[in-house]
Amino acid sequence: MAVAGQRPGRPAGPGPGPGCGEEAFSPSVLGTREHWDAAYERELQTFQDIGDAGEIWFGEESMVRIIRWLEKQKVPLDSSVLDIGTGNGVLLIELAKSGYMNLTGIDYSPSAIQLSEKVREKEGMSGIKLKVEDFLAPSAELSGFDICIDKGTFDAISLNPDNAVGKRKQYVRSLGSVLKPEGFFLITSCNWTKEELLNEFREVAREEKAKSLPAPFSSS
Repeated sequence: MAVAGQRPGRPAGPGPGPGCGEEAFSPSVLGTREHWDAAYERELQTFQDIGDAGEIWFGEESMVRIIRWLEKQKVPLDSSVLDIGTGNGVLLIELAKSGYMNLTGIDYSPSAIQLSEKVREKEGMSGIKLKVEDFLAPSAELSGFDICIDKGTFDAISLNPDNAVGKRKQYVRSLGSVLKPEGFFLITSCNWTKEELLNEFREVAREEKAKSLPAPFSSS
């Protein structure tokens, strides 16, 4: 398990820190499907109007660090990679440009997948697989991945106003079903520390293999 871009301390924001299965954060619209459907509908329209793919979560540097980490671990280019909550699919585009060949992106927002499909077409990366799918209810064929990557999806789930704790637990179960036992899980978070993430994912992560990727920011 690799933790990319996590703050070493609790970031400023409302709500108490996670602990003992309690609600970790104050509920937010950022945790709802309706918010992301509307957001990606706007970004899809913007792409159709001016060709702008939209926001890159955690910035371009976060993608660079993920790719560098994969290269440092000598992860084979034909490894199966799943981008959980792919959004505009830009991370998959950068992975493809770096030579990775077996790439899949899922998102529960149809507008996000429509956007990522248009970005894929523009970049000429037809080999990237994209599908509308809710990671909390994965289909049977979504399994056997060598690498699973999350850039902000678990953060959003943690803010869901409707049973966020239960959804976090379901996320962990879903991860256990789609990731190979010896696979890598790379998660980028601005809400959780490395220690908190290890606790959340203790069912599927081995602490002795957990690593932090150098982050371009720190908390004061």
